[in-house]
Amino acid sequence: MRWLFTSPAPIDHKRVVAEIGRAESLTSGQIRVLVARHRAPDPVAAARSHFERLGMERTRERNAVLIFIAPRSRAFAVIGDKGVHEKCGDAFWQDLAAAMSGHFRKGDFTAGLIHGIERAGVLLAAHFAPLPSGRNEIPDSVTEVD
Repeated sequence: MRWLFTSPAPIDHKRVVAEIGRAESLTSGQIRVLVARHRAPDPVAAARSHFERLGMERTRERNAVLIFIAPRSRAFAVIGDKGVHEKCGDAFWQDLAAAMSGHFRKGDFTAGLIHGIERAGVLLAAHFAPLPSGRNEIPDSVTEVD
């Protein structure tokens, strides 16, 4: 998905990480945010590549979600692993991306990310119960890559 904006505001990492923790507290699902400093002409392909590079397909229930944004390309993608995609299908990802792009068009990356994390968390909680151990399989962070 692509968006147009005039000047992006910086991402509030603390708020985004707090929302990831809140969303994940209700599910065994895992959410990660990745911000690319490089251009990404095909954000879905870039997201898939980073998903694999980060080992996100190794969650026990194949229930990880990656929110990938590339501000220099004005592009982003939200992808889920096999277990998540089987539960929600393409329509969920398209609706989620459309809602997030409204925030991104305004240059408010933090609000767009929080909205995406919240919606993904609701989906994950509906289909993947928390692990008894409460184990966090993927770090709660905003990862930035060159």
